[in-house]
Amino acid sequence: MDNNDNNNINKTDTDSNESGLAFTEATESREFLKRILNEKQTALGQLNPKSAPLERAKLQLEIAEIMLDIAENGMPEAAWGLAKEAFNLFMGADEIEAAVNALDCLYRTELPSAVVALGHAMWLSVTYPIDTELSILMMKNLIDDTPAKSDGAAVAAVTAHYLAELRLEGEKRDSVMFLTTNLIAQVAERHSNVSDQGQLNFWMDKLELNDPQLFLPKLAQVIDAIVAENWWFDKDELRAKLPVN
Repeated sequence: MDNNDNNNINKTDTDSNESGLAFTEATESREFLKRILNEKQTALGQLNPKSAPLERAKLQLEIAEIMLDIAENGMPEAAWGLAKEAFNLFMGADEIEAAVNALDCLYRTELPSAVVALGHAMWLSVTYPIDTELSILMMKNLIDDTPAKSDGAAVAAVTAHYLAELRLEGEKRDSVMFLTTNLIAQVAERHSNVSDQGQLNFWMDKLELNDPQLFLPKLAQVIDAIVAENWWFDKDELRAKLPVN
């Protein structure tokens, strides 16, 4: 047996060991998540009708998130029910950012109404001054969920950039806007094969992406198409609660 044979045997043994280790780590991680899930479910079961609604909502969302991580049969459906109720409780308490997190959980179930949840999350993310990076994540979810040639993805990308520019300051603003600039470039490339700044400028002018007075109404149209009149809250009522009003 020559050195090459020995090297191949050693490499095979190493690969096998690494594969076994990864499998063991994955199994241990799943068992850990199941233990946490059991603890959270026990805590939820110990709540009574007089317990604070937000305490219940937070536990329900935590359980739903763990179920999505474990991803066993039936868990996405169970997670949907928990996260939807948590969303309703958060909205009832005007906890908008927490409600958007619940909507993101609903979206990640990948069930038939998941995209409707995303539409709600996008509307709240633009309408309310919640965490900017969470808002941008909602825009990116739409980008990832739409065809390459979709104008909706372009509108979502430029909205993400606009939110970063509007809501952030200092180094955080610079770093996030660097990422959203790259996001716009990626969407432009897949949408129209844009490859340089001149083409990008032309593309943005053509799609009316330079003026929020033009692209935000387009985003509203995209969201309306996604939700398709299946709104889970009264938009006018929520607008009336904004600080500007």
